[in-house]
Amino acid sequence: MSTDRDVSPSARADAAHGGLVVDERRMRKLAFASIASTVLEWFDFLVYSTAAALVFGPLFFPTLGGVQGTLASFATLAVGFVARPLGGVLAGHVGDRYGRKVPLVGSMLLMGVATFVVGLLPTYDTAGMWAPVLLVVARIVQGLGVGAQWGGAAMLLVEHAPVAKRGFYGSLVNTGTILGAVLGNGFFLVLTALVPAGSFEAWGWRIPFLSGLLLVVVGIYVQLKIEESPVFTELRYASSAAAQRAGVRKAPVGQAIRLYWRQILQAIAAFFVVNGTFYIFISGILDYGTKTLGLDRTPMLLVVMLAGLTQVVTIPVFGALSDRLGRKRIYLAGAAAMAVAGFPMFWLIDTGSLLWLGVALVIGFTIHASMFGCQTAMYAEMFPADVRLSGASLGFQVASVLAGGLAPMITTALVAASGGSWAVSLYIIAMAVVTFAGVSTIRERFQRDLYAVSSERADGAA
Repeated sequence: MSTDRDVSPSARADAAHGGLVVDERRMRKLAFASIASTVLEWFDFLVYSTAAALVFGPLFFPTLGGVQGTLASFATLAVGFVARPLGGVLAGHVGDRYGRKVPLVGSMLLMGVATFVVGLLPTYDTAGMWAPVLLVVARIVQGLGVGAQWGGAAMLLVEHAPVAKRGFYGSLVNTGTILGAVLGNGFFLVLTALVPAGSFEAWGWRIPFLSGLLLVVVGIYVQLKIEESPVFTELRYASSAAAQRAGVRKAPVGQAIRLYWRQILQAIAAFFVVNGTFYIFISGILDYGTKTLGLDRTPMLLVVMLAGLTQVVTIPVFGALSDRLGRKRIYLAGAAAMAVAGFPMFWLIDTGSLLWLGVALVIGFTIHASMFGCQTAMYAEMFPADVRLSGASLGFQVASVLAGGLAPMITTALVAASGGSWAVSLYIIAMAVVTFAGVSTIRERFQRDLYAVSSERADGAA
């Protein structure tokens, strides 16, 4: 619940006119910086996904070979996802208590160092078992970094946005995720086209990781130049004032789990099919197409990259549409559509035609965008101001472990066990059912007051 004492006089005056007064020029600057930080962060995180599908198996797990080597490679990919909730918890605590910029910059430092280290790692032929061990350690640090980044960037944008454009501006953070993935795939595409196969496996794969440090340094520079907007200042003022009146300084993540565990579980379910199918499309399909269907690596990368690039348009479109129709209705339609498309997408992929593969991926990415586009605003509206970053980050990052981190490995295992793609289609349908069931229980809080605080905080302030 919220009360007039929870906001400053200027914020109450703005609310009396139906929403916050927002400087659009500053909003655009903030949107650009948030997108840039997300692109750079996810470029670093997702080049690992591509490398895991293409080269990490034979380079770091040569004694296993074949499917087992690929599964081990994807297992190291999953390790980074396991670390993401901890990064989300740390960012939520800092972000809910001290503001959103600190965890953003800190996350980029972690990601930059870890990614650069991956580019320097010795392979199994040089260091033996130490090579995969060091790879896992670097991936854990990457997971901490990306786990801390999303919530800060997402909530920063949504909390600043005009009420009527909350879905659109929130979607831009997720658009940055897609751009980062496309940039990572594009980098590998250029390398595989220009560098001979032997040289690529010897040293070419390292270049994207080494360049990641430079990109993160640029991103940090952008972040440090951002001034806190009046809207965020009001939000911080409201939260601090309420806490002082209540006489308590409880950990935000503890409050979020204790008071809003239902919403956290709903957020986990909502992200399930979104995150799982994303990693099937960008990583699992690469392995399936090259090893099962016998398609060439370079054209496969190009098709995945171009199909993913369509989301740069579709994610903001669905985000803006949610500002008109609400979040829940669109999200449920997307989950249902993904279940329906589970088999048809792989029927097209199994033709072995790059054209039909591209069509299948565009269909999948478009359905994915219908949910991903409105997800940020929906998450923000599910939690009160004083625990928002903690609650949203937990929902997002825990689902990333259960769904996204395991998806490429499960896809490879299912194909190996079943001898075909039908088991993967059933897997997609199962994830869609989880998401549909979870979202159907969410109470629509379309365009709610984001200044509202938790019931415990408000009671303490009364």
